[in-house]
Amino acid sequence: MTTTLTDAPPTKEPDAPPRKARRRGRLVPYWLLLPGILWLVVFFALPLVYQASTSVQTGSLEDGFKVTWHFATYWDALSDYWPQFLRSVMYAGSATILCLLLGYPLAYLIAFRAGRWRNLILVLVIAPFFTSFLIRTLAWKTILADGGPVVGALNSLHVLDVTSWLGVTEGDRVLATPLAVICGLTYNFLPFMILPLYTSLERIDGRLHEAAGDLYARPSTTFRKVTFPLSMPGVVSGTLLTFIPAAGDYVNADLLGSTDTRMVGNVIQTQFLRILDYPTAAALSFILMAAILVMVTFYIRKSGTEDLV
Repeated sequence: MTTTLTDAPPTKEPDAPPRKARRRGRLVPYWLLLPGILWLVVFFALPLVYQASTSVQTGSLEDGFKVTWHFATYWDALSDYWPQFLRSVMYAGSATILCLLLGYPLAYLIAFRAGRWRNLILVLVIAPFFTSFLIRTLAWKTILADGGPVVGALNSLHVLDVTSWLGVTEGDRVLATPLAVICGLTYNFLPFMILPLYTSLERIDGRLHEAAGDLYARPSTTFRKVTFPLSMPGVVSGTLLTFIPAAGDYVNADLLGSTDTRMVGNVIQTQFLRILDYPTAAALSFILMAAILVMVTFYIRKSGTEDLV
């Protein structure tokens, strides 16, 4: 006797996963995040809390420091060292603008014109990271040395006359001037600008440029209407990655500058390691973090993009 389809035993549907298995599945992402969360708590949150408590302490190294909630330390630190804060913002802002002006054409070249040389140029961009930050900065003392070829060329071209008039150099010298500090910051943080710009430009669909050409748009119009707006996430992230560390840097100002070019990072380092005034140093650190946070928030809102690469 033949068996029809209607006589076949009904297939048994798979049982639903038990409740414990479902609960365990929902907890898997949190378990994966646990190592990172612990790292942030131990190496970021706890030191931040400790620094906050230090900033409201009073006392001395001999007698010990005690938490007395002395918030006047913040006002005293800001009133005493506001020139260094302003100088840090100016130097970091100038270096960020120079990095953008230098990095955007290079990132554009790598993304659209480099061809088979793209990987080689990218390696050359990140090659400075294989050398110590300190050695790279010290090299600029030789590059900008008095009587060197760079300073001689700038003198022959009367560039130093213009920079002296702007107040960023003094006479025929470049070392121990604001220009030397800005050059050091620009060089050291330039890769942080180029790489996000390249990533953002490389994602742009080339057919958009072809469409703009089909609509008889000039290359300058295509760049202004298509390329630059689409690369704004890279511009925003690159400027943030450059400005934030440059504002707190103290190595370039220490090695390439003078007492007249000290930044707030130099003051914090001196207060922590030489004067041993821990509350003032902690207060300066928190003021710097708060100022950068306000500026970054304002900048991101005004830039019109939150899609950071």
